[in-house]
Amino acid sequence: MTPGEPAGIGPDLLVTFAQSARRAPLVAFADPTLLMARAKLLGLRLHIDELSDQAPTQSAGTLTIRPVPFGTPIEPGNARSETASAVLQSIRLAARAALDGEASALVTGPVHKSVIAESGIPFSGHTELLADLCRVPHVAMLLVSGDLRLALATRHLALRDVPQALTDTQLTQTLRVLDQGLRQSFALRNPRILVAGLNPHAGEDGHLGREEIDVIRPVIERLRDQGLSIEGPFPADTLFTQAMRARADALLAMYHDQGLAPFKALAFGASVNVTLGLPFVRTSVDHGTALDLAGTGKIDIGSFKAAVDLACKLTHDG
Repeated sequence: MTPGEPAGIGPDLLVTFAQSARRAPLVAFADPTLLMARAKLLGLRLHIDELSDQAPTQSAGTLTIRPVPFGTPIEPGNARSETASAVLQSIRLAARAALDGEASALVTGPVHKSVIAESGIPFSGHTELLADLCRVPHVAMLLVSGDLRLALATRHLALRDVPQALTDTQLTQTLRVLDQGLRQSFALRNPRILVAGLNPHAGEDGHLGREEIDVIRPVIERLRDQGLSIEGPFPADTLFTQAMRARADALLAMYHDQGLAPFKALAFGASVNVTLGLPFVRTSVDHGTALDLAGTGKIDIGSFKAAVDLACKLTHDG
């Protein structure tokens, strides 16, 4: 596990989660000084064990860590670019542990992308960083809440850049990774995927945009001919209705807010972000750093707990 942005609620999630006994042995790649300080601020008891040859603790009130020091005091709510390198180092070390088979899965807390960018380090998100570290050509971002699953064709892009990013190759790779991930991780023998259009009314036969005609529909038809169960493109404003969701094992939105706005309206705080296409299981929370709530004790650990539970399920550890 990694806490993410140290001035946000990531450390709060770790120390609050550690108050209960766990279903699997967990290790936090984090600064012990930060975690102890945050536990004290929250009025919580916490004992820290450094990772050793012994099995990581599963006991309430105790957390096993692999130390990744920040070297500077952290003030809750005050994110600083000086911590960016240590934040990324914790993610890299945890990912390496998963790659090397020392860990079964990676569960990440929320990071503050703009703070990392201000430090001069190019960074667009966990998903892209992990894909680069693992040297995999293509990954897919999947949000999961029970039987509701949403993937994104593009991720953290400015809206003006989305149409150019929706190429035949890119969309084909995303749908293949999604189909394969649903089969391997979720044991779906022939997953049904419904695909959104990019434009209003899915382009209205080309009158409101041609991406559906030129790119999206040809990709769907070709993959259907190859045996994948894919339908669309459908107007995005009706894709999340109950009737449409009942027809699908997963939905694919064309861009970030097109999918995440309705998804979070349905499942915020109880959903999990899963990265498909990596050589290990990676899950994360469905929310941001919430700087204003750091150290207040007013957080909900539901999404973090769901991320750990799903990681255990997908790795058959729980």
